[in-house]
Amino acid sequence: MRLKLTSEEKDMLDGKQGRSTQKSMEILTTLGEIFDAECMIEVYSVQIAGVSYANLGEAGLEFLGEMAEDGKVRVLTTLNPAGMDRENWQALGIEKEFAINQNRAIDTFAKMGIITTCSCTPYLIGNAPHFGQHIAWAESSAVCYSNSVIGARTNREGGPSALAAALTGKTPKYGYHLDKNRHGQVLIEVKVPVKGTDEFGVLGKIIGDKLVELGKKIPYITGISSATVEELKSFCASVATYGGTALFHMEGITPEYNMYPKPRDDIFEINQDNLNKTRSDLIDDDIEIDFVSIGCPHASIHEIATIASLLKGNKVNKEFWITTARPTKRIADEAGYSKIIEDAGAKFAADTCCVVAPIKGRFKGIMVDSAKACYYGRAKNKFKVKIGTIKECVKEATI
Repeated sequence: MRLKLTSEEKDMLDGKQGRSTQKSMEILTTLGEIFDAECMIEVYSVQIAGVSYANLGEAGLEFLGEMAEDGKVRVLTTLNPAGMDRENWQALGIEKEFAINQNRAIDTFAKMGIITTCSCTPYLIGNAPHFGQHIAWAESSAVCYSNSVIGARTNREGGPSALAAALTGKTPKYGYHLDKNRHGQVLIEVKVPVKGTDEFGVLGKIIGDKLVELGKKIPYITGISSATVEELKSFCASVATYGGTALFHMEGITPEYNMYPKPRDDIFEINQDNLNKTRSDLIDDDIEIDFVSIGCPHASIHEIATIASLLKGNKVNKEFWITTARPTKRIADEAGYSKIIEDAGAKFAADTCCVVAPIKGRFKGIMVDSAKACYYGRAKNKFKVKIGTIKECVKEATI
């Protein structure tokens, strides 16, 4: 076995620190051997996916229950969105049986010392690594954001391997933890201005589709003059969804863009025609919109403030969800944004989102500002979809 373990790690593997820790180290050493890792490394934080009961089922709950018998997390650990808002599930139309089972899952995570904040944007709610730190995160957009925008280092973990990292504080050193695997592979030259969460999502789909076609994973992107946190999280969600991308470099924007050579072999240009065509691909013909959702990935407090300003004095006439992290919702409460939004008839869906909530069959057409939500709206929930700006989404909800 090439993988070298410290004496502490050997004790974990030998069961000297409990059965759950042993099982965790078995998972991690198996991964390490598969990917030819030389050693384990300590992680600063963990984010666990596979939280929704719709994904876990009873088999997943049984596994969690076994790990919770004597397992305790050793590092800061949060969860990906669950299948419902734990405080507001009835108003969102979630069935009681699902709610009971979802709470069983979250309570089991809590038993292990996991912070049961359920969000795909952990970097906005306190689970925020800094540049160069090794972490073990699972959600695709969060992995892409942490690697690219923050410059932390993580592979895209599965639910079991992320939990194993949480219970040991370790992960095998391979993949994006290594400098040699973080080089840009294809040069993307953006020749058109891009602005707004919807346009950055469209750009992510164009690049993601191209990466799949080329068989590449890491784009080096030029031509973006500026980008907000909200635009970058939208881009991360889209390029990860459509391209399986866990890392990109954006010249002048992301912290590692000048640390590695700029790719020269594969070059792809993006112009206005590309943006227009791809946007049209994210708008279905004959769509009857009966559901509007903003917050994929979870809405920031800035986005919630924008929604409140647009909704003030208005009333919604369609089901309208703002999905966000529970701590962000509490800030919105204190700032007065929540009252404006809820007085207008819109609903907060904290802890969850339109991707993982059990809403298939409830709606016909969904309007969003997220290219990722378009993908899952079609693929998972069989909705017709339409992408637009946040302002356009709010306008649609109030028609």
